[in-house]
Amino acid sequence: MQPRPWPDPDPQIAAAIQAMHRGKREKPLPVRVRDELGELFADAEFAVAFGIEGKPGWSPGRLALITVLQRVDNLTDRQAAETVRMDLSWKYALGLALDDPGFDASVLSEFRTRVLQHGLEEKALDLLLAKLGEKGLVRAGGKQRTDSTHVISAVRDLNRLELAGECVRAALEAISAADPGWTSRVLELPGWAQRYRARVDSWRLPTSESKREELAVAYGTDGYVLLEAVYAPFSPVWLRNLPAVDALRVMLVQNYVRITGRGGREVVKRRRPLEDGGEDCRPADGG
Repeated sequence: MQPRPWPDPDPQIAAAIQAMHRGKREKPLPVRVRDELGELFADAEFAVAFGIEGKPGWSPGRLALITVLQRVDNLTDRQAAETVRMDLSWKYALGLALDDPGFDASVLSEFRTRVLQHGLEEKALDLLLAKLGEKGLVRAGGKQRTDSTHVISAVRDLNRLELAGECVRAALEAISAADPGWTSRVLELPGWAQRYRARVDSWRLPTSESKREELAVAYGTDGYVLLEAVYAPFSPVWLRNLPAVDALRVMLVQNYVRITGRGGREVVKRRRPLEDGGEDCRPADGG
């Protein structure tokens, strides 16, 4: 990674945004951030986390801004990468050309991993507060600081939620294609049509933490029900060998646990992620 200053906003994009927001209509947040705060996260501030040789990487300063914006808009990595490609306001903020193809969504996950491994999780917040203080937008003594890892954690949880739902949907789709009548013969599907009618990354996940947790548990419960039916004696053995079914099995092992709740009833819980990127076998509520 060779640190470089961000290019100025593309003139074509700037003209389009100016035309769309002529008059009193407020410009989008990414545009206001670029206009008022400029190059908020310089590449050099993250240079320690990147090598100086090899294939050129995406600008870490821009990735830091994307991470903040995706948290504001409650976007998963795939949705954020698509927004970079399609949204003029994001292209404006990042100094991208109109025809810039963007990047693969995995780049965001790799960036967050590097940030955590090199202890830079506070860097973005420090730079933001310094810039806001410079502009007179915050004052000393106010409630300005929060845990910067919260942004990274929230984005990670959204991606885990998307992964869980998409694994169940993909397994259902693969089974239906391989044996069209199996799901209707074997499964009762209350609410499943609503949850899995489209790819999970094609719609916005809930903004409420409680609703996201409820959806995550529903995905896990559905996944176990589906997997148990596939492995039941009355189901064709070859269904277990479908790649999407195996991916579902691995996702459940890595992200969920089943415990015995009150009254002996089985309860599905999400695993609790550890700060170092590992997994705690205890459920998310610490039980």
